[in-house]
Amino acid sequence: MTGRLDGKTAVVTGGCSGIGLATVRRFAEEGARVVIGDVDDDSGKQVADEVDGLFVHCDVTDKAEVDALFAAAKSAFGSVDVAFNNAGISPPEDDSILTTELEAWRKVQEVNLTSVYLCCKAALPYMIEQQHGSIINTASFVAVLGAATSQISYTASKGGVLALSRELGVQFAREGVRVNAVCPGPVNTPLLQELFAKDPERAQRRLVHVPVGRFGEPEEIANAVVFLASDESSFVTATDFMVDGGISAAYVTPL
Repeated sequence: MTGRLDGKTAVVTGGCSGIGLATVRRFAEEGARVVIGDVDDDSGKQVADEVDGLFVHCDVTDKAEVDALFAAAKSAFGSVDVAFNNAGISPPEDDSILTTELEAWRKVQEVNLTSVYLCCKAALPYMIEQQHGSIINTASFVAVLGAATSQISYTASKGGVLALSRELGVQFAREGVRVNAVCPGPVNTPLLQELFAKDPERAQRRLVHVPVGRFGEPEEIANAVVFLASDESSFVTATDFMVDGGISAAYVTPL
């Protein structure tokens, strides 16, 4: 099926790699006009050229730059129909609460949670004026599970994304705006590869708990985001959309 996003303008943050890049490509395949917000200028321009879209340099922790990103989408294409607020980090210095320093905590909160607040705040006025729109925020399966191998600020930030998404989804439902959080399980992205290359045992401790027996692929998350962006999900809002290979439902996994 193609053309599910024909005529829609979609803004994607963190669109130069991993889940964001896969989603940019899927959005374009489905007919969307894609605006990419990222700090990677070289890759951003290349990706925008690939999908015949628009790249805007954007530090998602900077309100002025976030506002300019959504204004550029409106100016270039006439609407803001979809916002995939996906930018995020998971640095190695974010670990157990006993070893994670305040500076690392704050950095992750700014990029992973405050950025979602800023992007939603920027996108909503356009969508309310239109009386339609879909916001998809990237949370994580770790927001609903506890982990003995903790990334404390990352986990807390993704829990915040869930709560924020639920509240906005309820608050603006009568305005025609849907807000959902997509919750990926462990996904085969550069972020995860970098983390686990330094600690294969840590990777295996996670993988053993995934019922399907493997990490997800970025394209599999992108397919879920396309559904949430499209009119096929018109009765879906304020929800936690789990795309995790069953990990959040597993008590024990198959042998």
